[in-house]
Amino acid sequence: MKFVVCISREGCGEFSTDDLTLGRLYEVLAPVDSHGMIRVVDDSGEDYLYHGDLFDAVEVRQQTASRLHELLAA
Repeated sequence: MKFVVCISREGCGEFSTDDLTLGRLYEVLAPVDSHGMIRVVDDSGEDYLYHGDLFDAVEVRQQTASRLHELLAA
């Protein structure tokens, strides 16, 4: 499991950023694609593609990652 923290909501063009919270942790559902996009479950509860530049990767221990996965899925 990989997690990222939202560090920006700027420059998304047509992508809505209403469902991203600065400083919030998001679980990455798919690796960065060839266009620099990552899929995360945003604040709406749905998974969407966002540009990877909006996030910084966060490393967590496996035990913590498992617990975060449970908490974010609830």
